[in-house]
Amino acid sequence: MEREEQKMTIEALLFLTEEPVKAERMASVLAITSKEAEELVSELQEDLSLSGRGLQVFETAGGYQMGTLPELAPYLEKAFSEDVSSNLSTAALEVLAIIAYKQPVTRIEIESIRGVRCEHVLDNLVKRKLIKISGRKEGPGRPRLYSTTPDFLKYFGLKDLSDLPELDLEKEEHPADENREAGSDRETQENVNNSREENLVNEEENNHETGNPGINEASDSDENT
Repeated sequence: MEREEQKMTIEALLFLTEEPVKAERMASVLAITSKEAEELVSELQEDLSLSGRGLQVFETAGGYQMGTLPELAPYLEKAFSEDVSSNLSTAALEVLAIIAYKQPVTRIEIESIRGVRCEHVLDNLVKRKLIKISGRKEGPGRPRLYSTTPDFLKYFGLKDLSDLPELDLEKEEHPADENREAGSDRETQENVNNSREENLVNEEENNHETGNPGINEASDSDENT
């Protein structure tokens, strides 16, 4: 089989397959090595780019998949007007983010971060195959552990979890400490102000009792003289 015919076969395979195709599978179909299959994919990617096509081959979830160019998304959305129910809610995105960065993680751990219950959201994400039950945590009740799936990587166009944006974990993990410190500073300042006010009141009362003029009385006396 000629090289151009091999690339055509890979292009057709990617076009017809909904799931990512691994290099090993391409190699098996073409009777070549995995490295040769990856080289053919690279050439196909370059061919599509240079020809100004609306399609691309991208790496995701450990394999390769064919899709449209990102810049065409607004036009394709208008053409197909996807059902709103297919989009993820804000709550679902929040839960997905927590699982992606903390996995494997339990429902209780997710709820402690979000501050609200999330059983329904987890059930929907499992049904959509974006997360899975990856085991059970040792301890009382042995709660379920949740992790992301290859479909999660496909949905967000990620090669693997290392493609996730980095987080400032120090700020993310200690927001409560910062709030407590800020609250403590405010409380300290309020105590200082209250102490000053009490000292002024006590001083004025002492002045009245001893017959010494207070601040206001002394000022009036100076003006009269």
